Amino acid sequence: MLAPAAIFPIETHGLSKAFDRNVVVDHVDLQVRQREVFGLIGPNGAGKSTLIKMLATLLPPTGGDATIAGYDLRRQARHIRARIGYVPQLLSADGALTGYENLLLSARLYLIPRAEREQRIAEALEMTELAGVADRLAQHYSGGMLRRLEIAQSTLHRPALLIMDEPTVGLDPVARTAIWNHVRNLRDRFGTTILVTTHVMEEVEALCDRVGIMHRGRLEKVGTPAELKAGVGPSATLDDVFMAIAGGDVEAGGDYRDVRQTRRSASDHG
Repeated sequence: MLAPAAIFPIETHGLSKAFDRNVVVDHVDLQVRQREVFGLIGPNGAGKSTLIKMLATLLPPTGGDATIAGYDLRRQARHIRARIGYVPQLLSADGALTGYENLLLSARLYLIPRAEREQRIAEALEMTELAGVADRLAQHYSGGMLRRLEIAQSTLHRPALLIMDEPTVGLDPVARTAIWNHVRNLRDRFGTTILVTTHVMEEVEALCDRVGIMHRGRLEKVGTPAELKAGVGPSATLDDVFMAIAGGDVEAGGDYRDVRQTRRSASDHG
């Protein structure tokens, strides 16, 4: 079944998520445009990861509704999964498999026709500059190589929408730049819309067409980096914008679970 035409690959209305009485995502209204790289930023515990897990159909909403890649989030989750790619923060590639084997497994899971698999895998390896190490076990890849492999896995089926949760956490500046270049290439070559969460303001400046700032479960501000900075002051930085909205929550630095998750991810990516 082909996806219906979608002006906005992501469109939410009052989307909410609560665990017992704890509201984590609170009535989020969001529109992400076609071919856009949209950044989602906010302090730990702001609700970013919970929001994108709902958009990726990994968590059911408790309120509101959404259309993802042209399909209804509540009623057509299976069709959404076929039209999106998802790169989680934690390591998802299998270290016991080679780069090629990881991609072959993904091609089968995404039901890419057998006749097209080899060509798709070869193109993905070439585009991510992993062709020369395709036969090496993924456990021997560097952090940047692993991230490129995971992005290649999630885009083999050429999704309309790619969702990435802190894709460069734990990577050095050179590896981060390589990931940024790959993200731009995906957008330019395939017209992919990209939603990315990050804590790196440099990444926001380099990649994002528009940015949404979450705070205590709410989407407080949306705009281009230039618009958000202008709203704070003539010489403001994105860090200034972040601090103006998040305020004292940034100093807390999240709870034990937040710190453990971030450090585990950084360790996995070496």
